[in-house]
Parts: sequence; structure tokens; C-alpha cells
Amino acid sequence: MPRRGVKGTGVLRLAAAAAAAGTLVAAIAIPAVGGAGAGFVAAADEVNLKPADLAEPPPAEVTIVRDAKGGEIARFYEEYRQVVGFDEIAGVMKTAIVSIEDFRFYEHGAIDVEGTLRAFVTNLRSGRVSQGGSSITQQYVKQVLLNSAGSVKERNAALEASYARKLNELRYAMGIEEKYSKDQILEKYLNIAYFGASAYGVEAAARRFFGVGAAKLSLAQAATLAGAVQDPNATDPNLGKEHRARLLQRRNVVLNRMAELGKITTAEAAKAKATKLGYKGTRLPGGCESSKYAYFCLYVRHEILGNPAFGSTAKARLAMLNRGGLTIRTTLDPAMQTAADQAIKKWVHASDEPVAAQALVQPGTGAIKAMAASRRYGGNAGRNEISYNVAADAAHGGGIGFQPGSTFKTFTLITALQEGIKLDDGLAAGAGYRAPAYSTFKNCKGESIGDPAHTVTNDEGSPGWKTLRSGTWDSVNTFFMELEERVGLCDTVKTAKSLGIRRADGQKLQEYETFTLGINESDPVTVAGAYAAIAARGTYCAPMAITQITDRNGKTTRYRPKCREALDPAIADATADVLSGVFTEGTMSGVGGLGRDAAGKTGTTDDYASAWFAGFTPDLAGAVSLGDPRGSQRHKLTGVTIGGRYYGSVQGASIPGPIWRDTMLAALRRVPPTSFTPIDSARFEGCTADCRPEEPSPEPTPEVTLTPEDILE
Repeated sequence: MPRRGVKGTGVLRLAAAAAAAGTLVAAIAIPAVGGAGAGFVAAADEVNLKPADLAEPPPAEVTIVRDAKGGEIARFYEEYRQVVGFDEIAGVMKTAIVSIEDFRFYEHGAIDVEGTLRAFVTNLRSGRVSQGGSSITQQYVKQVLLNSAGSVKERNAALEASYARKLNELRYAMGIEEKYSKDQILEKYLNIAYFGASAYGVEAAARRFFGVGAAKLSLAQAATLAGAVQDPNATDPNLGKEHRARLLQRRNVVLNRMAELGKITTAEAAKAKATKLGYKGTRLPGGCESSKYAYFCLYVRHEILGNPAFGSTAKARLAMLNRGGLTIRTTLDPAMQTAADQAIKKWVHASDEPVAAQALVQPGTGAIKAMAASRRYGGNAGRNEISYNVAADAAHGGGIGFQPGSTFKTFTLITALQEGIKLDDGLAAGAGYRAPAYSTFKNCKGESIGDPAHTVTNDEGSPGWKTLRSGTWDSVNTFFMELEERVGLCDTVKTAKSLGIRRADGQKLQEYETFTLGINESDPVTVAGAYAAIAARGTYCAPMAITQITDRNGKTTRYRPKCREALDPAIADATADVLSGVFTEGTMSGVGGLGRDAAGKTGTTDDYASAWFAGFTPDLAGAVSLGDPRGSQRHKLTGVTIGGRYYGSVQGASIPGPIWRDTMLAALRRVPPTSFTPIDSARFEGCTADCRPEEPSPEPTPEVTLTPEDILE
């Protein structure tokens, strides 16, 4: 049964209880004392000393982020704390803290009358609250009030050196003693107390100070932690030699006190005091900067903070993440992540100015399986670290992205198929393209935005008659400008939007005639998500990183993919069929395929500002970007050394394509190959009105009959 607190209605009753116990002289009744004593009595009159119910919001706990296999990715916290049960704390730790903080803890109620009145007399003599005399229960109450403080004013009130505050704590302490057993109170205290070195609670402190769990603390270690709680900032071992010396002195005070109380022998105390402090300063796990998977970690953090599904306000979401003690299960596949990391490392060095980034997305679910970049995440410019999520959009910690170039031609191809153009339909693509009139292209507002003054030329492929297949395989700019003119700019934009395409910076898509050439800065996650929809036969699933969240009480909330049909499955099949030829007939033929069904599209922007590759198999999609974060238009991919290799110019098939191929080969090594669905030949094969013109027959050579006279002439 819980021990009941000492009940009373004021100071006089406390004094009477003390006198009855023979602990202090009854003369401390002092209703007539002036000065500070009068203030105390006045406060006592205002505060009825009866048990009060204390609201006990759970203390801040560490949130742990795990990958799809259960491995730890990162930890988020406001206070580094891991709550443990009473049986998970070493007995010597419990003995040490009770010995030094409240040795009669198991004997008195909410208030240690002797200690409280002794402190009271001292305070009266000094004219201020100079000595606490608080029991462990009172200390727990104080910590709860501090943790509950929602403002600086509330926090200051919890720390105020006043009699009114002390009396208020007593009321709450009496309520706590009625509510819990002594063991439960001690457990709660040890889990909420601050020990210094950014460690809250005994488990975090044990690991931070000594690299062991609270259950395995030795006598010397337990005494060290018990000594730290009195003034954790003054004895913080992380702050230098002077602080460690003070902590060592406090440890020895605790050991002496334990021996004095008969909890340990004098010999045991001497042996423990002879040991070194032993502070390890174990690095606190947590934060994306220290995560092995920093970019994925950033994505998860921003997903939580920016998504109303995880809390109605930004403040509530931040509190949930940093204080909630959650376990967040994610989509990250460690093997696929390793494949992405190693492939990038092979082709681009961390010291290179251009940065490569990659995202892998699972078709049919949108699950982000990997997110990688060539540079380490962080703020150290000397180590060429990058301080934002180069693989994601701004909403998930990214920057403005890079222009994706010809990877956007796929959306024009899809629009053409949707409008009934067959695979062998084509058109004559010239060496340059210029819009015939301003009205040739209209944005989705119906505004004429053609640019007759601008000529689009080809970076890849050659002019001539091109079909949907050959124009895509060779990535001919002028072919796609003609094709976009035919199918309509707005319809092409709508196709891209249906597949989740948006600008990385969060702004509206720019609807200009060169939309098909990839002028809108994008990020690998978004582009991979769009290509994953083609692999899933037209089912678009928003990229997702979180599959479930378990709260501190064990309640689990699961999150399902958010999917919709964006394309007719047959259209997606035909698109995959065309993009498959990029590996055998087109811009990736020099790199080669995967030995299994795969499709994709290279992307090279105007003047080689950035380079991309986006592709997919039925089982996995991925996108790779390469650009210079200092400014891709000012620092182009020409005459550059990347990954120790010199490039006169970098195209989609130069670096991004090989990174994608190497990644997929490793990521899918243990995944049985799946085939694309064959196209509907009757619907898509052949041509309609735009068949290749027949080559004109050569003029027959007229027969000439020569006479002997002609020969002689």
C-alpha cells in the first residue's frame, strides 16, 4: 500500500508533528515570528495543506526512427531520455540516490518533517529560502512542474525561491504519496531527474556517462550519478576538468554517506573511491547529421513536421517528434540503400563540386526504398558537406533542385499515346525548331506563350523523320517540340501533374513551350515517383517514407499508400515498351541494360547545366540527378573532372545512367525478375495518318541507242 502523506492545515500542525516525533523542539511553532517568518505564515494561511492532484504529463522521451527491417536510423529528442522500469535499475543505484538525497525516504510520508523544519529554521535565520530540505517526492514534483512549464514565466514560477512555491509543492507531494507506492515514486524520480551532460533519466545517464544500461551500474558509477543530481550543471563532466573534479568529489561524498548509513562497508567505499571517474562521454545517438542515412532521416523529419496528419499544429508536431517517445517504422531498405550509396561513390567523389543524388521508389506503393547523395550531409564546408536534402524537395528539407532535362519528354510521349498517336506515327524533325506563332502554344490558362524568336536545337540525336519510338530513343529535342505542339502544352502539363510532378521549390510549374525539355527544377524523389507510376501500369502512389508509428504506450498507427489511377494501364504498358528501347537502340545503348525488363530516359539540359537518368523495372524505380549546387547555370558540367575522370561534357548517359544501372543491378540482385505487360498491338502498333512517307522512286535512265556514226563522233 502507498504510504500516506502527513496531513495538516498549516505550519503549526507541521511543528506539532515534529515535536510529537521528538525531532525538533516544539518552539518552532512561531506564529509570532516577524519578517520572513511572517511571510511564511501568511503563505501557509493562503495555501491549504491538503493533498492536491498533480497533473503528470509524461516526461520527454526519445523518438527512434527505424528502417523497414527494424534497424535504427536516427533518434530525435528535446531531452535525451529512455524511461525504464524499477526492475531495470540496479539496486545499488536506488540505494545511492536514497542515501544522498533522502535517506528516510522509505520511512516518512510526503514530507520529511525533520529535514523540512531544520531547513525552515535555517531559512528564518537567513531571512530567505536558502535551504531546501526536500524529500525525493518533493523533488519529483518540482521536476514535473518544470517539465510541464509551457512558458518562461511558468518555468520561473516552478523555480521561484518562495514559501508559497514550497507549500504548493508539499500539497502535490502529499497527493503523490497517496497515489503511488514508494518504489513507484523512486522509479518516476530516477526517470525524470537531470544528471548533466544532456542526459535525462538514469538510463540515458548510465549510457552517456559509462556506456552501460542502468541495470548494470557498479557501485562507483551509481554513486557518481547519485552525486550529479544535486547540481548537474556544476558537475557536468562534459564541460571540462574542473567539472569532472567536482563530480569526483561528489561521488566520494555519496560513498561516504552510504558507508555512514551502513549501506556499504568502509572497505567497499574505499575501493570505489580509489577508482577513476571513468566518464566515457558516449556520443548521444540522434539527429540526422549523425545518421548513416542522413538524407532519408531528413525526409522523415520534415514529413512529420509538415504533415497535418501527424498533428494539428507545427508546435504539436514538433513536440510529438522530440518528446513523444515514438518508434517510427519507415520504408527504407538497407540493402537497396547500400546499393545506391556504393553506386554513387563509384562515379562521383564526395570532394567533387557537382553532387549526385538518387532516390529509389517502389512501384505500386510509393515506398521510398533509398535516398542517397555523393556528399555527406552537414554544415562543415571544409569537408564539402551539404546542408540540405539534395535528393528531395524543399518541403522535405531540400533545395530548389535541378532541371531534369529530357526525362520530361516521357510526359509528352504519354500524352501522344493518350491522344491516339501510334508508335510508328512520326514527323519530320529539323535541325532547329521555332514556334510559328505566339498562339502555337497555350498554357492551361489559355494564354498564348509561344516564342517565335527562340530556336530550339538538338543536343542529342539527328534530325530527320522520327517516330514515337525513334524520336524517344534518340531524345531529339526538335521532334518533341513538334510533338508537344501537336498534342498541346496544357495536356502535357496535366499528364505530368497526374504523375505527381511538381517543382522542387514548391512553386507552380512553369508552363512554357520548352516544358517538354525539362525546364522545371525537380528532385529525384518526385521524378522517381512519376516513373514508378509507369512501372505500376499507371497507378500513381505518392512517395511515402513512414509505414507506422508506435507511441510510448504501445499503440500503433499504420499508414497506407496513397494511390490512384493516373494512366490507362495500356498507355503505361506502351510507354514502358518505348522506354525499354532506350537501352538497346537509344542513348543508353552504350551503357547497357540490366539483363531483365527495364525502361528509362536520359536527361541532359541545355548547355549541360545538369544531367539525369530516370528509369524503372516492374519492381523498382529510380531517378539520379547531377548538378553543381553553387548554381547549375553558372557552373555547367563541361570541362569537369568528376569521380577522378575528365569529361568534356556530361550527358544523362555519362554518369547518371551508369549510377542508375549499377544501383539497380545490386538492389535487385535477390529480387526475381518481373516482366513488363506486353503492349496492346492492335491499339498501338503501326501508324495512322502520320506514317513515314514513301521514298520517291528514282527517275529511270532513258535508253540510248548509239550508231557507229555516234561512236565515231
